[in-house]
Amino acid sequence: MAIFQSSLFSDEMSLLGKVRQIAWSLVFFLFIYATIGFLSLYSAAGGHIDPWAAPQMSRFVLAVGLLVIIAVVDIKWIFRIAYPFHILVIILLLLVDIFGHIGMGAQRWLDLGIIKIQPSELAKISTILCLARFYHGKEVYEVKQLKNLVMPVLMILLPVGLVVAQPDLGTGLSIVFGGVAMLFVGGVSIWLFAAGIGTAIAAIPIAWQFLHEYQQKRVLIFMNPESDPLGAGFHITQSKIALGSGGITGKGFLEGTQSHLNFLPEKHTDFIFTLWAEEWGLLGGLFLMMILGIIILYGYWISFRCRSQFARLVAFGLTINFSVYVLVNIGMVMGLLPVVGIPLPMMSYGGTAMLSVMVAFGIIQCCHVHRDARLPKGF
Repeated sequence: MAIFQSSLFSDEMSLLGKVRQIAWSLVFFLFIYATIGFLSLYSAAGGHIDPWAAPQMSRFVLAVGLLVIIAVVDIKWIFRIAYPFHILVIILLLLVDIFGHIGMGAQRWLDLGIIKIQPSELAKISTILCLARFYHGKEVYEVKQLKNLVMPVLMILLPVGLVVAQPDLGTGLSIVFGGVAMLFVGGVSIWLFAAGIGTAIAAIPIAWQFLHEYQQKRVLIFMNPESDPLGAGFHITQSKIALGSGGITGKGFLEGTQSHLNFLPEKHTDFIFTLWAEEWGLLGGLFLMMILGIIILYGYWISFRCRSQFARLVAFGLTINFSVYVLVNIGMVMGLLPVVGIPLPMMSYGGTAMLSVMVAFGIIQCCHVHRDARLPKGF
């Protein structure tokens, strides 16, 4: 145990010193955010702690412990496992495509007996770690060379292709957004982004042909929800009704009519923000978004304070991932974006999403604790 401790947790600081260095104020805001989720799940079940709130609370307690453990791990270990972890996640994604568990029309889970895991959630983390490891220590002129763009693009496209094949277009796009953000902060030339955006726009008619029928319908409904209000447009129509009916102060806890009369679909997962806003109104929605804004800004603040390029990029990339989760989900339930099935992390019911987000924040905390650590090029 002493040997393990000295290798895994060792650096200049003692273990107790590292625990003190954890940004506990960020943990506090995560606790507030998770509590809002517990209350929403309690309400979604009609005032019962089961079947959603109780398991979610248990997972959060476990996840906080995991966050603290990851935070005090020597950042050199995270640096070392970046590539192997990404390879492992790609293998898991391949296994999902071969004999994964099918749920809600998609093959996204691996059933391990004790627990079902969703490797696509882990891919969001592994892609960021892998890209940060690649760009660590590289000079500006190296990053701008086209030959040094091949590997990062493959690191992004491999998991994206496997995730989209499940099919899970929303998660695939979120990995793309996070990966592109990493390329940008890594120093890739602006003209390459312009060329990439132009190519993506030109490829839209071709990509449209490869979308599943339900995915095409989601885009069409986003453009005109009233075209099928009782069919494909039912979800977003009822979500807008619930949001509007909440008014300024809301209908009150456990008093949301749209959700409790079962007009609001997926109220405990994708549309949980709508449930909260109906019961707590505009003020409650703004309060939740303020908490989310503080968490996100805290992540960027940690990134800017890191001395090593690896830690800086990791903290930035994982914060971007969380931001994409939040912006896409809230934009989706408001009708500002197409319905893509991305949950609101830690509020929406789900074990893998909860654990993966808290693992990500554990890594961000590790970057904060070891913000002054030096990781030499070629380490």
